[in-house]
Amino acid sequence: MSAGSAIARAPLFLLTALLLTAGGGAAAQTTGSISSASRTATSSWSGRSGASGDPRMSASAIRAAAAGFQGCLARLWPAAARRGVSRVVFERATRGLTPDLGIMDKLDSQPEFTKSIWDYLDILVTNARIAKGRALLEKFSDTFARAERAYGVSRYIIAAIWGVESNYGELGGDRPVLRSTATLACIGRRQRYFRAEFLATLQILQHGDVPESRLVGSWAGAFGPTQFMPTAFLRYAVDFDGDGRRDVVDSVADLIGSTANNLKKDGWRPGETWGYEVVVPADFDFMRVTDQRELTMRDWQKLGIVRAGGKSFPHPDARAFLLVPAGIQGPGFLMLHNFRVIMRYNPAEAYALAIGHLADRLRGGGAFVQAWPRYEKALSRGQRLELQELLERHGFDVGEPDGRIGARTRDAIRDYQARIDRVADGFASAGLLKRLRAQ
Repeated sequence: MSAGSAIARAPLFLLTALLLTAGGGAAAQTTGSISSASRTATSSWSGRSGASGDPRMSASAIRAAAAGFQGCLARLWPAAARRGVSRVVFERATRGLTPDLGIMDKLDSQPEFTKSIWDYLDILVTNARIAKGRALLEKFSDTFARAERAYGVSRYIIAAIWGVESNYGELGGDRPVLRSTATLACIGRRQRYFRAEFLATLQILQHGDVPESRLVGSWAGAFGPTQFMPTAFLRYAVDFDGDGRRDVVDSVADLIGSTANNLKKDGWRPGETWGYEVVVPADFDFMRVTDQRELTMRDWQKLGIVRAGGKSFPHPDARAFLLVPAGIQGPGFLMLHNFRVIMRYNPAEAYALAIGHLADRLRGGGAFVQAWPRYEKALSRGQRLELQELLERHGFDVGEPDGRIGARTRDAIRDYQARIDRVADGFASAGLLKRLRAQ
């Protein structure tokens, strides 16, 4: 899915949903019709208000919206009709449908569970996953080759997405996409976004690409082994096997072709890689390089950045930005244009790094040369929020504190580190939080 907007996904170091399922949420491999029970039974909801403070996420607002669920769906009929959905399909899809209120806890959770980037990579890039990916690359080599010719996207990247998203189809969500998107279209704080996903789901059913019995996936509505949101399916899915249907659930050819088409339309550059592991010198002046500023490989070398393992950069004029996800203590990376394309599929640096690294391993490459600082304790979301608030209190601009360590927060951390004469690498460490608490 051009999943930059997929609500099920979390930004860097907030990948709880992915980590709990190791990439979770491909369509469950079930057969037959979706039972009436699955269309009506409400999964367990805590009954508590959401943590965001949004008034639509209060317990009373959720209950009130749930009581008006059928009325909300009825009001969406004109929009569905404008999209070419027939009255028969609309009535069949919505008759007797009840909300899945258990989704509310997932939509607005504030989990303390978190993983360091090295633990995240350990989960997603395993020897077993590499072996299975290579087997599938061999088994479907003709299809991968045809997709490469048609779309110019590396087979290894496609296979890596397939592996990370669902462990090649083995890890599946079990929620009906229709019910999930309908619930979120009428209840909670993201109704406008999910109305489009619900209407897109109706269009999929209208066209008959994927039957309702196979349209199951994550709580947010992502489905298929490479996790398409319904709107992304409509934009990018292709009939790569020529059977007249775009089936990214059960047709390997369609899921490979559709994923390649998604990346191509998001700007994939054929024949280019995603990035390189690099060695950053201990005295590197991070204050000279703003977050995600692009320089040529030649210019990075002039600043002391060299490729790990003593290798050279094959294209010295290629432009890249520097990423040090564990600070100066861990590996550095120069990220090329295609890394940003992977992030359009999922807007998380950790995810894109996992995809790129798994793709390299599938191709026959080795593990990262440099070690991760496994002695560092990853901050919980609450601790990251506290870090942002403390930085703000000391006069540093982090934007709106939200517990997410993004570019703005990393800039603020660098400014603070420079003030206290520390290496200004922007790494949100437990030691940094301790220092801020003490001031």
